[in-house]
Order: sequence, then structure tokens, then C-alpha cells
Amino acid sequence: MKQIKRKEIVRAGTTVEQMVRAVADMIVTGALLPGEKLDEVTLAARFEVSRTPVREALRELGAMGLVGREPNRSAVVTNVSGAYLHSMFEAMAELEAICARLSAERMTIDERRILELEHRNSARLVRAGAEEDYATYNVEFHNQLYRGAHNDHIFELVTQTRARLSPFRRAQFRLPGRLAKSFDEHDVIVTAIMRADAKAAMQAAYAHVATVSDASIVFAGPG
Repeated sequence: MKQIKRKEIVRAGTTVEQMVRAVADMIVTGALLPGEKLDEVTLAARFEVSRTPVREALRELGAMGLVGREPNRSAVVTNVSGAYLHSMFEAMAELEAICARLSAERMTIDERRILELEHRNSARLVRAGAEEDYATYNVEFHNQLYRGAHNDHIFELVTQTRARLSPFRRAQFRLPGRLAKSFDEHDVIVTAIMRADAKAAMQAAYAHVATVSDASIVFAGPG
């Protein structure tokens, strides 16, 4: 994994979701290194919570493949290989392509209007270089595509896959120029959906996730 200057774990809140995000981001960016122990007592003290939510956060990090744990031992940071990360992004690209195609075919007029309006509004975040705010918006943009497909089973599959990739997808926005490129890629998807062009929407969504994969692979380990 790419290494950056080490920093202390800071308190990010009291919820499991906040802890998962904070620790996952530090693992992906190299502030926590492969093999490093994640002690429950220390984490509980730093986040000012009991050990119960810490255990749940570690379980979720384990499901993401970021943390490993053997019986009666502390959790440790694992090494996410480039090959495994690529395989997850490959699956993600296929699923998002399906969602975009179905959205172009099935989105209601109101859903299309909201998608376009929020996309246009996100341009101000790009101009401001607001990485965190854009990352939050980016999650909602993709959720709109998932919901717009109007298929509950596909929605379940794509959201589960996205959850495992979320730390890497957030990390991409730390790379120079990535916000503007992401906006441009979204623009192609939105234009295709507004035109009800299912094939173009599918191709644009697949290409977008493939680009995200290339941008995020820098944060993976070897192999």
C-alpha cells in the first residue's frame, strides 16, 4: 500500500460507521500499515467508546478485507493486493454498467431531473476542490443509478460490492485532478440517461468505474 506520513488515529465520532470509515481510510492511505495490530482497548480509548462498537467496526473491516484476525489474537491490518482489488473493481464495473443501462430505460422523469440537477450542482464542489463534500455527493450519485435501475436484487448486489470498495473509491479523490475528471465522466453518464440511450449509459458507466479502478490501484499492495 502507498505510504504517507503516519498520524495518530483521531476521534471521528461514536458510531460504528464513523469508526469503520476513519480506520479504513487510514489503512488505505498507509497511515496504518499491513501487519500493524489494532488493539480494542486502545481504539476504544481513542474513539471514546466502549469495546462493543469497536468489535463491530473490526468485524466490518474484516468483511472489507482490510483487517484479519486469528482466535485469541488482536486484529491486524491486512494487505489488499492489487490483483484482488482489480477483481473487485471488475465486478463493480459490470454491475454499474447494468444499473446505468436500466436507469436509462426505467428512470422516471422526476428521477432524471433530480439526477441532472444534482450533477450540475456538484460542479461547484469541483471548483472549490471540496474533496470530502464531493466524495459524499459521489456516493449519492451512484446510489441514484442503483435505485434508478428499479431492480431490488441488483441493488443489493451492487451496494454490497460498493461497500467493500468504498475506502478505495474515497481515496481516489486525493489524487491531483481527479475531481474534475470524475465530474466529466459523470456528465457522459447523465447525458446518456437523459437521452434514454441505454447502450451509451452502460458503456460510460463501465468506463467510469474502470478509470476509478486505475486511479485507486495506487493505494493497493503488491500482487
